[in-house]
Amino acid sequence: MDSNRKTAIAAGLLFLAATAASLLGTAIEPALTGTDYITGISDNMTRVSGGGLLELIAAGTSAGIAISLYPVLKRWSGTLALGAVVFRAIEAVMYTVGAVSMLSLLEVAQQFTQAPGADRAWLQAIGDSLVGVRQEAILAGVFAFAVGALMYYYAFFRSRLLPRWLSGWGIAGELLMLVACLSALFSRNPVTSYTILILPIAVQEIVMAVWLIARGFSSTGIEPGTIARVRAA
Repeated sequence: MDSNRKTAIAAGLLFLAATAASLLGTAIEPALTGTDYITGISDNMTRVSGGGLLELIAAGTSAGIAISLYPVLKRWSGTLALGAVVFRAIEAVMYTVGAVSMLSLLEVAQQFTQAPGADRAWLQAIGDSLVGVRQEAILAGVFAFAVGALMYYYAFFRSRLLPRWLSGWGIAGELLMLVACLSALFSRNPVTSYTILILPIAVQEIVMAVWLIARGFSSTGIEPGTIARVRAA
């Protein structure tokens, strides 16, 4: 098995792990809205802990995807390959901040349920601050994800390492994801609430992961350096 095939399998497995962790983490975490969300956290400690762990897994695998693709993509465009690593590393950092904020709410919720009424106001304020940090970190992470992923999907599209229908689907899905991010930024709603805009890229990454594991990169891709030469021209 050559190095490109190993890279394709590794990237495919990381795509599956990242997508599964993100979707499952979003599904099991309790809502952090309303006036009694802290009480909801105290009633769902296991779900919150599990969601935080899944977010940390999503953070690690997100950076791992771009790192695993770098040796292949740098042959066609070192700038795009490195840019993807940088932005997906930023994504990983933001997801980690979001996960830590979520896990920190466990201690706040535990103290909140035990505190007398007079002391609950400042605990509520701490909880609201943590939720705010989490929401902003997740939004920044998704922005970074969309930009970084656009870089390697564009490289895939130009190099034909993957079928153009598949990389084109990825480009379209990431553009929709950017629309979801901008909508969340101006509406102040969680980016995860824009399911219809997120779904295309979620499905695409699963399909691409299966393709990479089963088929690998195309052996008929354009010659390395073509992207750079076209851009220079």
